[in-house]
Amino acid sequence: MKFKAPAVLTIVAASLCAYSVARSEEPRRTQQGQQHSQSQSQARQNKASVPQRQQPAQFQPHPAGAHPHGAIVRPHATRVVSPRTVPYGSHQWQHWNHPEFSRPAYYWDWSNVHNVSCIAEDSYGDQYPVTETTTLGFGLNNMTQVEDDALDRCASESGGDQTCYLVTCSHF
Repeated sequence: MKFKAPAVLTIVAASLCAYSVARSEEPRRTQQGQQHSQSQSQARQNKASVPQRQQPAQFQPHPAGAHPHGAIVRPHATRVVSPRTVPYGSHQWQHWNHPEFSRPAYYWDWSNVHNVSCIAEDSYGDQYPVTETTTLGFGLNNMTQVEDDALDRCASESGGDQTCYLVTCSHF
């Protein structure tokens, strides 16, 4: 019986504290809710004011030659021509007798390579990707043909640009 009075006082004090904390949190929650709804409406307004991205310009090949508009290429957006997937060994473009260059060495797990994609770029900055499916036994010695196909496509579709070069090759 000695402990009843202090226990009752402790319970009353704890419930008063909990009630006062709950009452102090209530205005903060309503204020946060109002701020959240205001930020959502501002986000909707900002989203509506963001201009839509324009469609890219119609592809127009540039005139034939190494530097069709002079030696300096003016700043412009780089165009990546739509990729072409061709079966390995088919020659879709006329072979270009390009200058000899040192070819990269690829350290790939050749048994897991199913497709190889190479990209060539012309002096204007346009990129010409070519993807070829591989066959059983495909290896480093076959990469020359895929690289040459990308270079041949670049030279053919850029109007005979003699400065096409190999940018990169990857596999998947």
